[in-house]
Amino acid sequence: MPDRSDRRARIEAELRERLAAVHVEVIDESHLHVGHAGARDGGGHFRAVVVSMQFEGKAPVQRQRLVYDALESVMGSEIHALSMKTLTPAEWTAGK
Repeated sequence: MPDRSDRRARIEAELRERLAAVHVEVIDESHLHVGHAGARDGGGHFRAVVVSMQFEGKAPVQRQRLVYDALESVMGSEIHALSMKTLTPAEWTAGK
């Protein structure tokens, strides 16, 4: 299994690259889910903030789909659960 910090860094890099994100913050919360079925199988629990122009004009569910698509290679294996906040740069600047 990959080192947790490597896994977090790889998720951040994928989001930056695939979504041209101007800000990405991924927090590994796996330690809060020890014993959970997904944790036993090696999948981590993560919380992410992603800021991208690609979210402009998109509904929340469309933004989430873009994030899931960007992480398709690790969803279900390295990522068991992902909560996210998706913002445009204008929303990020406004502090939403």
